Amino acid sequence: MIHITRRAALAAPMLPFAARAQAWPTQAVRYINPYPPGGPTDTLSRRLCLKLSELSGQQFVVENRSGAGGNVGVDAIAKSRPDGYTIGLGGIATHAVSPHMLATMPFDVARDFTYVSGMWQLPNLLAVHPDVPVRNIAELIALARARPGELTFASAGPGTTLHLAGEVFNMMAGVRLTHVPYRGSAPAQLDLVAGRVSMMFDNMPGTLTLSRQGRVRPIAVTSAARSPAAPEIPTIAETLPGFDVVSWTCMVAPAGIPAPVLERLSALMRAALSADDLRASYLELGANPWFTTPEDIADYQRRAMAALGPVVRAAGLRAE
Repeated sequence: MIHITRRAALAAPMLPFAARAQAWPTQAVRYINPYPPGGPTDTLSRRLCLKLSELSGQQFVVENRSGAGGNVGVDAIAKSRPDGYTIGLGGIATHAVSPHMLATMPFDVARDFTYVSGMWQLPNLLAVHPDVPVRNIAELIALARARPGELTFASAGPGTTLHLAGEVFNMMAGVRLTHVPYRGSAPAQLDLVAGRVSMMFDNMPGTLTLSRQGRVRPIAVTSAARSPAAPEIPTIAETLPGFDVVSWTCMVAPAGIPAPVLERLSALMRAALSADDLRASYLELGANPWFTTPEDIADYQRRAMAALGPVVRAAGLRAE
């Protein structure tokens, strides 16, 4: 006669699931990008997923699911089955700014996600129209103080890091630049080139190209350190110490994915983001590859969200 203890009986149904988790991935993985195709997040996401596919032997398939400033796609991640086969892009907009802007959220950034790793940090570039008579931050501050409210800065929309960079600049420099929001970077760039706005805070790839074409004048980057993609361009922090506003993204999954899956996914992210070819392609676009442990990115998200609260309130930001 074979005797099965109560503990063994309870554990038996779990063994196949544990084995499946240990072997992850055994099928294609869906990666949700909560922004439209064609932009910097799409390009960088697809390059990352291509490398993850190469390393894992399974396809990591990008699905663009945009809407509500990224919240539609992020909500889809949160509500997916926590088996490791749906992951996606979170970041400063959805996981640090939106909770301060919206009275109600479709998800809870602390409760509904597993934080896997950082993915990249993308410095923003402050560029002016060539007719604006400034060539550095000190000259810009002097002109803005002499003409309060007259100088305008474009952004890709209210509450984006591009908008927040301008508001932090106003606060730290003691000036008043007037915000002009657009629906995305492309129309804002067109108006900057045409001279309908004085300047723009923008993700580096697009505006850096315009600056190298001589269509706009680069003034400074918004990160604490100079960007490897354009080391000749100074930082705002070199004039305003402590200034540091960057776009950052992180890989997130639904809350409760199995520990072996998280461990495997973290290892894949470490390998992908340290691969020479991926790093080179990211740096070419002005993005800094950014691997972190799950614990470190969860802590980073909490600290970033706490730090951005006063900025959002001071700017009077509300979702439109």
